[in-house]
Amino acid sequence: MACGGGGESEAERRAELLREITEEGGFAFVASAEKAAAGDLRAAEAAREMAWEQLHSGPWSEVGSAWRDAYALACLHVARLRRAAADRRAALRALDMGLIMGGNLLRADLEAALASIAAEPSDGEGDGAEAVDEEANRWREGLDRNRDIADALKILPTKSLSCKEIARRSCISLEEFICDHFLPETPVIISGCIDHWPAMTKWKDIQYLKKIAGDRTVPVEVGKSYVCSEWKQELITFSQFLERMWSTACPSNLTYLAQHPLFEQILVIDVWQIKELHEDIMVPDYCYAGGGELQSLNAWFGPHGTVTPLHHDPHHNILAQVLGRKYIRLYPGSVSEDLYPHTETMLSNTSQVQTICSDKLHVGKEEYPYRSSQRWILTT
Repeated sequence: MACGGGGESEAERRAELLREITEEGGFAFVASAEKAAAGDLRAAEAAREMAWEQLHSGPWSEVGSAWRDAYALACLHVARLRRAAADRRAALRALDMGLIMGGNLLRADLEAALASIAAEPSDGEGDGAEAVDEEANRWREGLDRNRDIADALKILPTKSLSCKEIARRSCISLEEFICDHFLPETPVIISGCIDHWPAMTKWKDIQYLKKIAGDRTVPVEVGKSYVCSEWKQELITFSQFLERMWSTACPSNLTYLAQHPLFEQILVIDVWQIKELHEDIMVPDYCYAGGGELQSLNAWFGPHGTVTPLHHDPHHNILAQVLGRKYIRLYPGSVSEDLYPHTETMLSNTSQVQTICSDKLHVGKEEYPYRSSQRWILTT
């Protein structure tokens, strides 16, 4: 299906979508969608549920674009009617779900509806001043934790910094970056190049984050890491996620907002899920060193103790650390096969060795013996 453009009206796009859904046998959905358009909230919820079932009828890659667009349409109906009933949070959740799970056809409509709701004053609900102060203090304490390298070493595995460290350079030019690091494929830490980002100061204020994004729905990972059997994904509000960051007593319940396009939903159509947070950052020129287009722009928010398994990504990466501290261990691509990658297609980019400790891979089991080629470098 072609995306709306060339002067095609919203009504025409929606009518064409309903015709396509009818051709695919979605008569019940179309009937409910038409009732929803006339103001029936129950029909809108039923249409959304029907589209949701279609999204989960098989592997995500096999879900037709029409049903993803149908889900977005149902979310728009639900949001409009929830908003009319003064249920702002339910309306926002419906629109976010449309962005996260829906197709491209109605993304502009979803974004326009979100902008309209965001421009309205919130309901004023919230915690008292004492609770707000306590929350702000906990946030600041968390940010101050492990700022000193000596404190960080107390929680890192023994001899974590015993190998070669990545070079640090200050605000190098794009040409220097390309010649000295991108082309030779040599990692580097570049200091000072994001100090001007508004996020560097604004994101230190938890009340700012909650005001901008607190009621927005985001997907999170729950569990020690994505290779653990108890790992799962949930959809919660950003405020709920921030609250869970303090509840880290049990590793199996760690909640991590990982690799989510919080700033952008689809780059090619210039749509961001939470535009206000996107305005707090800027894409470094280094991202265009390869001469191509930026492949993705993602956010990671995680509590103390969050771990990502040893893995490799399909693209070059530039990681901008706004707050907190991160320990990273890197191995050259030439030793990938010596790092015991999973044989399953879904995890073929991930090592079977789940834990890194000491100055070697955590062997623990005889099937993962240490090999001399497993040299690594690191940064914190």
